[in-house]
Amino acid sequence: MSSKALRSRQARILILMILLAIAWLVWSGLFKPLLLALGALSCLLTFFVVRRMGYFDDDIFAPRFGLSLFGYWLWLGREIIRSSIEVAWVVLHPKLPISPCEIEIKATSQNPLDQVILGNSITLTPGTLALDLHQGVIRVHTLTEAGAKQLLEGEMDRRVSALSSR
Repeated sequence: MSSKALRSRQARILILMILLAIAWLVWSGLFKPLLLALGALSCLLTFFVVRRMGYFDDDIFAPRFGLSLFGYWLWLGREIIRSSIEVAWVVLHPKLPISPCEIEIKATSQNPLDQVILGNSITLTPGTLALDLHQGVIRVHTLTEAGAKQLLEGEMDRRVSALSSR
């Protein structure tokens, strides 16, 4: 393993450890000694499991995004809010104008991490649910045909693909 690859691996290990600790502290909000010790133990256990899975051995899962990720998160947040309003309108409408359908979307990016980000982004958006991801094809259930049409236009796929190309 080259020294650059080793430094990259060590940086990912350190970042994961820091993120796990921060996430545990923020989500628990508890700062008692016993709970802090249990939190540290759970972070170490998670780290051990992830290391055993070989997460740090393969650069395919190495995040390659910079500040563009924050722009994507802002765009995704707007999409979540917009979709929430649309789903609320559909559900509260007296005639309940749903038209559920299932579609398949071919991810532009061949990177598995990008494909997972795309599938998770679809699931986070109200009215859509990524059912399956296999060989770059994501099977999606949508609440309305309009939601399916919007996904098939490919804006989300283009934005996710752009994350790793910068």
